[in-house]
This record gives sequence, C-alpha cells and structure tokens, in this order.
Amino acid sequence: MNMIAAEPFDFPLDPACAALIIIDMQRDFLEPGGFGAALGNDVSLVQAIVPTVRALLDAARACGLTIIHTRECHRPDLSDCPSAKRDRGNPALRIGDPGPMGRILIAGEPGAEIVPELAALPGEHVIDKPGKGAFYATGLGDLLAEGGITQLIFAGVTTEVCVQTTMREANDRGFDCLLAEDATASYFPEFRRATLEMIRAQGAIVGWTAPVELIASALKPEF
Repeated sequence: MNMIAAEPFDFPLDPACAALIIIDMQRDFLEPGGFGAALGNDVSLVQAIVPTVRALLDAARACGLTIIHTRECHRPDLSDCPSAKRDRGNPALRIGDPGPMGRILIAGEPGAEIVPELAALPGEHVIDKPGKGAFYATGLGDLLAEGGITQLIFAGVTTEVCVQTTMREANDRGFDCLLAEDATASYFPEFRRATLEMIRAQGAIVGWTAPVELIASALKPEF
C-alpha cells in the first residue's frame, strides 16, 4: 500500500488492484477542426495536458498497472446517438457531420482516435462509449470485475463532463477514485476548478485529487 498525499486526505494506493482510466483524449476534442473547436472552444486549453497525461501513462506502464483508454464515439448510422445529444445548440458541426478529420465523433474515423502521443499500446484496453460516462452501454464494469480492480486513477477531458460523470458512476459502484489534478482539463478553467472542489468535498464524497508527480512517485516499481 502506497500513501499519496492527496486531497482531502491521504489516498492509500494499492497498484495490484488499481487501474488508470484516461478519458477521451481524442483528436476531435483536442485538435483544431474537431468537435471541440466546432463548439467554439479554445482547444489549446485541453491540448496543454498531453505531457502530464503522458507522464502519468508512462508511470502506470512502468509498474504494470491496468490501463484503460476511452473514446466517445458513435455508430456510423447514429443509432446510439439520441437527438437530445446531436441536435442541441448551434455548433458549426454536429455529431456525424463530415469534418476535416472525417465524420465527427464516429467510430473508426480519424477524429475519434486518441491523439498519437497517448495512443494505446498492445494489451491496453480501449473502450468506445456512446455517452458521457464510461460505464453506460459499455463493458467497463465487467472488465474491472474480471481484473479484481477496486481503485481507479483518472485523467483526461473534460473535467466537468465525461471525467466527472465517469467518476460519479464509479463511486456509486463502490470504487475508490483518484483524479490526477494536472492531467485533466476543460475548455472552461473555472469549471475544472469547481469540479475538483466538488469531487473532494465532504470527505471525498466522489473521490480524491492529487498531482501527477505524487501519483507517479507512488507507482514507481520497487526493486
């Protein structure tokens, strides 16, 4: 058991029963011309965390942690994309529309892929999810149960939407959740800050938070 000086109190990390979940670090969210930009967002705000996410990923790989990547994307016929999701607002491009990186948020299209710096290696799990939470309509729950996983370390985007939704789903299922503070981002920095406060409020009501440096240090293999 490795203690991490997390907020609101120390997190007892057990690498043998922990997994790293990296949420939606996809081209459609991080690169110009993707869905994030089509919504009018400054994608540089989420691009900025790629190095810290990579540092956390490298630490997890070095200690043999279970690693799970998620991608938010839909079937080409949009049968798993409700109109309440596709038709909201007035974006320049909607889910399924042709864009500079293929059809927006469609499985198999270039824009739905994870950015190259964080691409999954053989043996790492990739979960395609049609919703904001990674447990909804996916096999994530079964995967974690089969691996004996009870602790989840989170990184990715966006903090207040897909990351927080998945953490809350995990919390309801009994997992201990730790969010890497500097490996998560939002198009709205104030939303990220508020989400970190909500997650760790009232004695870690949803989970803990800690910087990548401390998490990576706790993951270093012991020789």
